[in-house]
Amino acid sequence: MFPIERPRRLRRTGALRRLVAETSLTPADLVAPLFVAEGRDAPRPIAALPGHDQHTLESLVVEVRALHAAGVGGVILFGLPATKDDLGSGAFDDDGVVQVALRRLRDEFGDELVVMADLCLDEYTSHGHCGVLRADGAVDNDATLDLYARAALAQARAGAAVVAPSGMMDGQVGAIRTALDAEGYSDTVIMAYAVKYASALYGPFREAVGVEIADGGDRRSYQQDFRNRREAWREARLDVDEGADIVMVKPAMTYLDILGDLRREVDVPLCAYHVSGEYSMVKAAAANGWIDGDAVAVEQLTAIRRAGADFILTYFAREVAEALNP
Repeated sequence: MFPIERPRRLRRTGALRRLVAETSLTPADLVAPLFVAEGRDAPRPIAALPGHDQHTLESLVVEVRALHAAGVGGVILFGLPATKDDLGSGAFDDDGVVQVALRRLRDEFGDELVVMADLCLDEYTSHGHCGVLRADGAVDNDATLDLYARAALAQARAGAAVVAPSGMMDGQVGAIRTALDAEGYSDTVIMAYAVKYASALYGPFREAVGVEIADGGDRRSYQQDFRNRREAWREARLDVDEGADIVMVKPAMTYLDILGDLRREVDVPLCAYHVSGEYSMVKAAAANGWIDGDAVAVEQLTAIRRAGADFILTYFAREVAEALNP
C-alpha cells in the first residue's frame, strides 16, 4: 500500500516554500513606466495614479536613480509635449520631450539600465489618435507607418536601447526595423505591443498623458477586440516575422490566458503591461482598507510571471522592488 501523499510537507515553513517555488519575482523583472512633461518647473502628481507624477526632466532623473538603486530592470518613457498638432510631430522631433529625456538618461546611466521609449503618436496629436487621420476621420494605417519610422530613428539617435511601437498599425514593426537598419541602428531593440486590447482599463493612463480622443471616438478599429483569443497569436506572429525582438500583451491580469498561449507559441522574450487601471484598482481598494495592497501587488505580478511573462511593465515597479530588497 502506498503512503498517503502529503504535498503539505513542502509548505510547512517559509524556507521550504521559497526553496521549491516554481515562479520567481525579482526587481530585475520589472520595468517602470514614467511620464516626462515639457516646459514644467515642478513635477505634478497624477491623481488617478497615486504615487506617480508627470515629471520634469530633473525629477525624472531623480526617480530613475531611485529605480536603478532598487534594482529595477528598466524604464519606459511617455511624453507630454507643450504643444500638439495633427501629425504628432513631437514624437519624431529630435528636440521633442522624450528625445531630450532619453539623451539625459543615456548620459547618466549608459547601459547600466535598459532605457525604453514608447513609440506612438497619440500623446502628440491634437486629435488623440495613434496615427494620421484621413479626411473621413479614420486612421490612415499606411501614412502612419512613415511617421513611426521617423519616431524610431529620433528615439534611437537620442539613445533608446529599446523602441516600443504601441499603435497597433499593420506593418509597423517591419517599417521600423527597415528604417533602423538602413540608418545603422541594427542593434536597437524593437519591443512590439503586439497584442494590445481595446480595454476599459486605460483611463488613468490617459489622464497621466493628457490624451483625449476627439469627438468621443475610440481605438477599437485598430486595437484588438477583447473577445478574441486566436487573433492574438496572429498579431504576435506577424510582428515576430517582421523583426520584433520582444512581444507584449496589454493589459496583463485580464489576459493571462493570452500570455499562456503566446508563451507556448513564440520563442522571443514575452512581456506584459500591468496597466494603469489594474494598478489604480489595487490602490483604491487598499486605500479603503478592503485589501492588503502590497500583498496583492506582489501576488498579481507573480501571477503574470507564472503565466509566462519574462518581464512586466508596472506602476508598482519601485515600491515592489524596494519591498523585495528591504
